[in-house]
Amino acid sequence: MTRKRWVLVAAVLGSGIVFLDSTVVNVALPRIGRDLPRIFLGVLEGQSYVYNAYLLTLSALLILAGALSDVYGRKLMFLSGLVGFGVTSVLCGLAPNLELLVLFRILQGAAGALLVPGSLALITTNFSGEEQGRAFGFWAGASGATTILGPVVGGLLVDTISWRAAFLINVPLVALAAWATWKHVPESRNEEATANFDWLGAGIVFLAVGGLAFGAIYGQQRAWRDPVGYLALAVGVVATVALPFWMMRAKHPLIPLGLFRFRNFTVTNISTLLIYGALYVTFYYLGLFQQGTLGYTAAAAGAGGIPGSLFLIFFSSIFGSMAARFGPRWFMAVGPAIMAAGVLWYTRVPANSVPWRLQPGDPSTYLPTSSWLIDFLPGSIIFGIGLCIMVAPLTTALMTSVPSRNSGVASAINNAVSRVGPQLAGALIFVFLTANFYSFLAAHLPGVDVSSPTFRAQVSPLNTPANAQLAGLVREASTASLHLAMFVGAALLIVGALVNAIGIRNPAVAEAEHEPAPAEAAATGHP
Repeated sequence: MTRKRWVLVAAVLGSGIVFLDSTVVNVALPRIGRDLPRIFLGVLEGQSYVYNAYLLTLSALLILAGALSDVYGRKLMFLSGLVGFGVTSVLCGLAPNLELLVLFRILQGAAGALLVPGSLALITTNFSGEEQGRAFGFWAGASGATTILGPVVGGLLVDTISWRAAFLINVPLVALAAWATWKHVPESRNEEATANFDWLGAGIVFLAVGGLAFGAIYGQQRAWRDPVGYLALAVGVVATVALPFWMMRAKHPLIPLGLFRFRNFTVTNISTLLIYGALYVTFYYLGLFQQGTLGYTAAAAGAGGIPGSLFLIFFSSIFGSMAARFGPRWFMAVGPAIMAAGVLWYTRVPANSVPWRLQPGDPSTYLPTSSWLIDFLPGSIIFGIGLCIMVAPLTTALMTSVPSRNSGVASAINNAVSRVGPQLAGALIFVFLTANFYSFLAAHLPGVDVSSPTFRAQVSPLNTPANAQLAGLVREASTASLHLAMFVGAALLIVGALVNAIGIRNPAVAEAEHEPAPAEAAATGHP
């Protein structure tokens, strides 16, 4: 195997374990809640922290980790992340109580933050041209595979061995990635960087990203009845507003604002916010409807993601290579438009759609029904085709839009946008859709106070009442909210497609028309 192939193996494994761990643990949470003793956390609260502590730390430290990689060496920081992830995976697998598991998950998220932007930076600095596009496509396909395989692998490990195996499975993967990195990945860094690292800027970024992410997640979990969520959002907003002012004043800023002078970099981050916001809204509410309203099992609801994952696995490298050859612009425009068509298919789902599982205990009802084949599968296939066309070219456009010396922080910024932005959008849209759900009920239940805590405790999209007439209304209200969510998701995708069609420039055009002038480049520190 050539050196470049080992570089790709290291990059894919390094980011893959991070994506895998964000999904594989989900299916283990109920068993963790039952098996682990607790000191002060409740069962449901502790399970939530086990999942969210990892994602919050990962999101909050991405930009800092990307900048550290550019300054102190991508190989060094990537290896540090692998070692840290391996050690914390062992600690999670051996955790004696729920509180320590939460602590170890925080540390695991911090280690993972070094791996995601680092993996793309390794590809950027070791591949070029069409070969680079093919590598980005392979990376995107592998990321899709780990996302879909996470719940499957986690379920098998939990059922056959123990929930602890869901963490310990990382160890051999980390070992292979660390060996490949140590033996075959050359060191690279931003040679113009200074040792005077912008730690104050890093703190502001941490407060900005962490505050927004925590506020969105916590507020949504507490149905926006707890002021802590609002306080965290306020901290995040203040830090976000302060960030560019500090970066303009700092002598060696953590985030070089000159990056945003590169048109494709700025446009790609805007479209990422829109497209990943659509992904979050679509799949969150689709899963909520399938499981809460139609009674799908988690596995049946997750089956909708299989076509898209298969397309990513088998075709992402092809589209990545084509984007490198012909330019990413039209792939990034056509892909989200096709995804929007798939999302709009779900707006035809009727309230009486028949789920996979009709009667618990009857094995024959685990087969997909005609309703599933008509109502959900076509939309999933159409969406998956568009996703496959879009993902690798978007990565190619992002990573080729900035000098390779800034590849770590550029990747980290985009990853932070793709994680925090959708959560904020989802939190805002959640409030809107919940209001739509209860407004529908209020219109059909005159004289009933649908805003009362007692009524809402009995009736929600996840809690169907025993009364047959009221249950039917709840089902119709949930379906109406699903349709509205799908329209919102499709609208975000269409806007994202338009942003890419208008804003993205293929490399030959970008180099000729949109490169900074020499004087400007010298002022911003970019060629």
